[in-house]
Amino acid sequence: MNKLRGEIDMFTLYAGPCVIESEELVLNVAKEISDICKRLEIPYVFKASFDKANRTSINSFRGPGLEEGLRILKKVKDEYGLPIITDIHESWQAEPVAKVADVLQIPAFLCRQTDLLVAAAKTGKKINVKKAQFLAPWDMKNVVNKLKEAGCNDIMLCERGSCFGYNNLVVDMTGIIEMKKLGVPVVFDATHSVQKPGGKGNATGGNREYVEYLAKAAITCGADHLFMEVHPDPDNAKSDGPNMVKLDDLEDILKRIIKVYDAVNEE
Repeated sequence: MNKLRGEIDMFTLYAGPCVIESEELVLNVAKEISDICKRLEIPYVFKASFDKANRTSINSFRGPGLEEGLRILKKVKDEYGLPIITDIHESWQAEPVAKVADVLQIPAFLCRQTDLLVAAAKTGKKINVKKAQFLAPWDMKNVVNKLKEAGCNDIMLCERGSCFGYNNLVVDMTGIIEMKKLGVPVVFDATHSVQKPGGKGNATGGNREYVEYLAKAAITCGADHLFMEVHPDPDNAKSDGPNMVKLDDLEDILKRIIKVYDAVNEE
């Protein structure tokens, strides 16, 4: 075993397809990524959304919905022994989702919604809150305070880029440093950070070739964990295809990121 990864906590990979397209796809991706992470000795949490409630177009695919989505996520958990992370968009979803998910994720656009944060906190689960594209990193202190006041101390904050003009995001890596000052782990969302919101008119665009570069930079700036959306055929995915990592490329990308991680954490 790599000495560093045997003696200190390795970053956890939160990864999977953007949305549950089918049970077969979800199970296949979960198994493939799980096998990769076992080979690379990386802790792994499976991610997929049961509902994408913030799609650009009303005609866009949203997913199977809560009941069927949770059934599929539970099957992933039962068959492969994987912890689960998935998003919630409304307060009432927190309780049923917490029966399956190990980590509840708050979408960036909703990170200031007090009722949603309180409902998530009351489940007793770990909470990952994505920093809104319109918020300064230090303003996330108010999000942390809301969760703590509601009884949650197992909190992560997630950097996923900031608005930079129309249809464009940039990542200010100093934001990772600023959010770590709040005393909680920081996750770097390497795939949503390369989005072009609304960039295709009725859908989101993106550029997946930048994912690896931004992930490496985030690790050097102290990101604790990585989030990536992964798909076997991103160009034909039903959501977020342009910014998702191709499953066949994931292992090599992670190997190169690990080299950076080991260099940064070398004693």
